[in-house]
Amino acid sequence: MTRGDLVTVAMAGDFGKPRPALVIQSDAFAQSGAVTVLLLSSARLDAPLIRPTVQPTPRNGLSKPSQVQIDKAISVRREKAGPPIGRLDDATLLWR
Repeated sequence: MTRGDLVTVAMAGDFGKPRPALVIQSDAFAQSGAVTVLLLSSARLDAPLIRPTVQPTPRNGLSKPSQVQIDKAISVRREKAGPPIGRLDDATLLWR
């Protein structure tokens, strides 16, 4: 699991529903017991500065357009994150 990977996480309070999340933690902390991610949501808001939209591609593994919730950074225990389902390309990671 490295920065830029998309993984699934099950969050408490969301009925255990797995949600995609973008790994943003530096690879230098790979031995840490937790990983910092940004949640993704298919419920789209008109807030492009804090909710950039990512279109599904074979590389990223998403099944529908989703928004990266920049305002919802969380840390989860590594064992609560599933294996990578895909990866965002460099152009998307450097979005401004």
